[in-house]
Amino acid sequence: MSLVLRNLQRVVPIRRVPLRKKIDILRSVLGVQKFDLGVVCVDNKNIQHINRIYRGKNVPTDVLSFPFHEVTITHGLCHLLGFTHDTEAEWQKMFQKEKQVLEELNQHMGTRLQPLSRDLF
Repeated sequence: MSLVLRNLQRVVPIRRVPLRKKIDILRSVLGVQKFDLGVVCVDNKNIQHINRIYRGKNVPTDVLSFPFHEVTITHGLCHLLGFTHDTEAEWQKMFQKEKQVLEELNQHMGTRLQPLSRDLF
C-alpha cells in the first residue's frame, strides 16, 4: 500500500529514497505492507505542539503515531458534503463539523483525535 514521506523540518537532513527503502523493509518484516503509512518529520517545536494537543503533554517527544485514517476519512467526507476551507468563514464551518464528528468518535474509541484543519487560519 502507499507510503507518504514529508519532511517539514530543516535540522536533520533526510534522504528520502534510502528512508523509503528502509521503511519498506521494516513494513515487510512486521507484516504490515498492506497498510497505508504516512511519516512526517517535524522539529521539536512542532512535535511539542502536536504532543500537547493530542496527548496533553507539553514536551517534545521522538515519535507520535495516530490512527490517521479516521481523521482523513472525516476530513474527506466533510469535503464530499460540500465543506471547504478556502476562507476563514468556510474553514470555521468545516472545522466545527469535523470537531463534532471526531468528538463523538473519540467517545466511542477512547481517542483524542482533532480535525485536520485545526490551526489553518
